[in-house]
Amino acid sequence: MGLCNGVWNRRAPELRPLPKTVMPIQDELLSGWLTRLAIANYCDVVDLLAHVGVDYRYAVSLDFGLEAGAAEKIAMAARVTPELIQSLTFPTLNDTEAALTARFPFQACPNCTPRSFTLKHWRRAWVFDCQICGAMLTSTLPKLGKGVLPQKLLQHARTGSVLLEQAVIQNSIRQIRRAMRGASFAMALKNVSGDPASALQSFNPDIRLFCLAAIAVVQKRPLLKAALFATGIDDFARVALLRTYQNEDRLLVTINRIGRQIENRRHASRSNTIERT
Repeated sequence: MGLCNGVWNRRAPELRPLPKTVMPIQDELLSGWLTRLAIANYCDVVDLLAHVGVDYRYAVSLDFGLEAGAAEKIAMAARVTPELIQSLTFPTLNDTEAALTARFPFQACPNCTPRSFTLKHWRRAWVFDCQICGAMLTSTLPKLGKGVLPQKLLQHARTGSVLLEQAVIQNSIRQIRRAMRGASFAMALKNVSGDPASALQSFNPDIRLFCLAAIAVVQKRPLLKAALFATGIDDFARVALLRTYQNEDRLLVTINRIGRQIENRRHASRSNTIERT
C-alpha cells in the first residue's frame, strides 16, 4: 500500500523473481518441475506457491489445468515464459485418455524419482517403463510393490501395455472395448470391484499387471477366452462378466453357448474316464 497524490493505493507488491531457475526436461509435469524449482531455491513447494500467490492446496490439480494468471505469476518468478509453464500441464484429453490418466501419481521411476523428476507419461495407465532411463516403473506405495513378480506375468503385462497404448493413440473404440473386457475379466478373477480404468492405475502392482496381462491374453479368440473364464466362476465374477457385456447381448449369448459346450465336453470326458476305470 502506498500514498499517491494524497490517496492510499492498495496495489499488490511487485512479484520478485526467484534467485535461481531450472529448465524443464522433455515431458516433465508441472508439479514435478515446481518441486525441482523449489529445491533449487532452498524452499519447499508450499513456500514457492505462496511467494507467487497460488494456493498450495491446488498444487496437484494444477497439472490438469492452470489459469492464465497463475501461469504468468509462476513464469515471472521463474524467469520463463507463460507458454512454457502451460506446456508442463496435460493438454485437453478425450474421454478415454482422461479415464486412463491418473490424477495422482500411482507409479514412479526408481532411478529418476530420487532426482526429483516427475513425467507426464508416468500417469498413463498403459505406461510400463521410464522413457528416460528405461527402468520398469514401480508403485508409489512401496509396501504394495514388494515381492518378486513372475516373469511370464511381466512379459504379458508389457505386451498388454503396448496394445492399450496403440488402442488409445488410434482412438480405436473396438480395441479399447476389447482391452477393457480383458481388464474386467482379470478384476473378476482377483475379486476386485470398480472400474477397469481404475484397476489399470492400481497402486497394487499385482492387480495392475494382471489387468495389463489380460489385455494381451484376450487378443486371440476373445470369446473363447471369455467362455473359458465364465465356466466355474462365482457369483461376483459372473456379475463382472455380465456388466462387461451388458450392452452386447449377442456376444453374451455366444459366450454362454460356447461355455455350455465346454461344460458338456468336460462332463463327457469325465464320464468316459469313469467308465474306463
